Amino acid sequence: MAIFIDTWGWLTLRDRREARHREVDHFYREVRRRRDSIYTSDYVLDETITLLFRRLPFVRAKESLQYIQQAIAEGYLRLEWITPQRFEKAIELRYRFQDKPRISFTDLTSIVVMSEREIEEILTEDDHFLHVGMGFRKVP
Repeated sequence: MAIFIDTWGWLTLRDRREARHREVDHFYREVRRRRDSIYTSDYVLDETITLLFRRLPFVRAKESLQYIQQAIAEGYLRLEWITPQRFEKAIELRYRFQDKPRISFTDLTSIVVMSEREIEEILTEDDHFLHVGMGFRKVP
């Protein structure tokens, strides 16, 4: 089993003030307990880091970033890099989904990674992943 974590997932996991924090925290712990594969991307982390330091006190934002870095270092979080090839595929998706202008480019790069890795589940609040018709499911 594999799951992709979007910016919303990281923010909700790390910000106790988020409405669904407890639910997401419990879900993440269960994913870890099952030893499911967890993925994210450098583009997602770019958004996440920016928002963590904007929303949280510095110390809490720093702890959150260290938490993510530790997960990568320990190997249970797989960081996928948006290569030039993936970037081009995301541009192709941007053109393909011309009727969905609200999908961010970061979300399109996530779709590329999820498609390549055959990941169907994503920890997000964004319905964009459902509207593209590629079989993705939001969790929890």
